[in-house]
Amino acid sequence: IRTPTSSALFLGKMVHSGLELFYRNRQVGITLPVEEVVERNGSTWETSTEEEGMKFASLAEETKLREQLGNLLRVYLEQVDDEPPPVAVEAALKANLVDPDTGEDFGIPLLGVVDLIQPAEDGNCIVDFKTSARWSPPLEVSHEIQLSCYSWLYRQLTGENESALQLRSLVKTKTPKVVCHEYGPRTDRHYRRLFSVIREYLDALDHGKFNY
Repeated sequence: IRTPTSSALFLGKMVHSGLELFYRNRQVGITLPVEEVVERNGSTWETSTEEEGMKFASLAEETKLREQLGNLLRVYLEQVDDEPPPVAVEAALKANLVDPDTGEDFGIPLLGVVDLIQPAEDGNCIVDFKTSARWSPPLEVSHEIQLSCYSWLYRQLTGENESALQLRSLVKTKTPKVVCHEYGPRTDRHYRRLFSVIREYLDALDHGKFNY
């Protein structure tokens, strides 16, 4: 059952698209001016609305979303001028699920698309972008599965540990702002919890139970 794309989700996708445009150019040594990123990203609006089947409540709602998109990109890009070129952008990471504690092979792969991998002094930092309507300090546990999955995939494919994991939130307040939260590298405790959740989920499927 396909559900319509909400305005908030559509805006989030467009913000991700604009950041991907900026960082893919930065990766090859090109720093696009902020307004060029906003303009080029905005030029795909009509195509994207058609692809997503977007239905706006009114022209005013659509106009407001387009303004929010430009303002969020501006406030973010003005803060990251001095960042080094990224290691990877929108990187699809895939590895077979093997419990690091027991060696049990679950027989299926795990796939994750990481928004950004940035170099740091003591290794690479895994970055995930969020858009939100309001700001409040995120509960780490609410993002634990996602961040642990990214960490596990990164280590499987590189043989290295991440230096940190970051959530960069672009907040759609009247005056847009960017809030960054950083978490330390994953530990064995994180992976034990992750694989316990995955194992329970797969066992439930085998028994015809469809957990959230």
